[in-house]
Amino acid sequence: MASAGNREYKSGLIRWIEYRMPVFSLLDGVIGRDYPTPKNLNYWWNLGSILGLALVIQIATGIFLAMHYIPTADGAFDSVQNIMRNVNNGWLLRYVHANGASLFFVAVYIHIFRAFYYGSYKAPRELLWFLGVFIFVIMMAAAFTGYVLPWGQMSFWAATVITNLFSVIPLVGDEVTMWLWGGFSVGSPTVQRFFSLHYLLPFVVAAIIVLHIWALHVHGSSNPLGINVKGPQDTIAFHPYYTAKDAVGFGVFLLLLAFIVFYEPNYLNHPDNFNPANPLVTPPNIVPEWYFLPFYAILRSMPDKTLGVILFVGSIAVLFLVPFLDTSRVRSAKFRPVFRQFFWIFVADAILLGFVGANPPEGTWVIIGRLATAYYFAHFFLILPFVGWLERPKPLPDSIAQPVLGDSAPEAAE
Repeated sequence: MASAGNREYKSGLIRWIEYRMPVFSLLDGVIGRDYPTPKNLNYWWNLGSILGLALVIQIATGIFLAMHYIPTADGAFDSVQNIMRNVNNGWLLRYVHANGASLFFVAVYIHIFRAFYYGSYKAPRELLWFLGVFIFVIMMAAAFTGYVLPWGQMSFWAATVITNLFSVIPLVGDEVTMWLWGGFSVGSPTVQRFFSLHYLLPFVVAAIIVLHIWALHVHGSSNPLGINVKGPQDTIAFHPYYTAKDAVGFGVFLLLLAFIVFYEPNYLNHPDNFNPANPLVTPPNIVPEWYFLPFYAILRSMPDKTLGVILFVGSIAVLFLVPFLDTSRVRSAKFRPVFRQFFWIFVADAILLGFVGANPPEGTWVIIGRLATAYYFAHFFLILPFVGWLERPKPLPDSIAQPVLGDSAPEAAE
């Protein structure tokens, strides 16, 4: 019988396929019964699988939407209306795609904050973290290009504002901006470029996710205790235990997506984007989608455009430095009482930046935005290193099995 290690497959069809292409043994090793997983993973570890499901939904709905979309300044807005009104179930495809993007970012942000809390970025998982940040950056590019495609008022002016930021690049800034526009202003060539990028980037994300999973399997998943696996007593097979747990996460995600799609499909849309793009009428407050608001607040809070762009780019680039800025040898915040307090302050600061980004850059909001921006960078460059040096963490357990199984846990192998 065809086998993976010591596992034998009884089905004749599976044996036939496995002998010629060992796909089933590969799946068993990656997400199946031959992949040992820490036995104490909680539901925060479901986010990776949920993000995979969300990406599949986005790609599938995007392909069908692309069949009916017209990437020109004259046809984009009308083609979206045609999808909504005349294409069979077109309204469903568009609402799932648009709101699925929002839930995608909800899951991504929770995933990132979970990594911050449990120290999942620390050695030897730095490369895993870097790949995750690359995925986040490409997701932001894909989401922004997608936001432009409906070609409503907010889409047009968001494209105008954001593409103009590239003009601050020394020497080549104007050329890069004109290349993005495809001319001397935002127009049909811009829509065509953004449509091409929006179609391509999700597949780039999928390719990097393969590398992300590969890096994950080298040293295995982290865990809430932040300690290394000591032996078989600390692990269980991924299937059926965590596949069943992931199924619960999938159900919650799909129920939430269904609720938004069927009851509040336009809740997160800006009212101005229901009007066709008009270069002669500027909206009173140009804002991007909600998931860009914290970074947009950092950009707008600065009095100088160049400084704002530097801090805007720096607010994302600093994520690559996190494994080196956190000087504590203890991974999990469960054993770091001081860091845990600063972590929740940082979460509150990120939410505050989101509120600042949604409001006009004037009056008190400017002051709040600058203070919140200062704390954002202070968290990475001051709090992370100094807390790591000065904090005295709580004692770590000897193994994962000890806190999970208590007195009945077998002793860890030496």
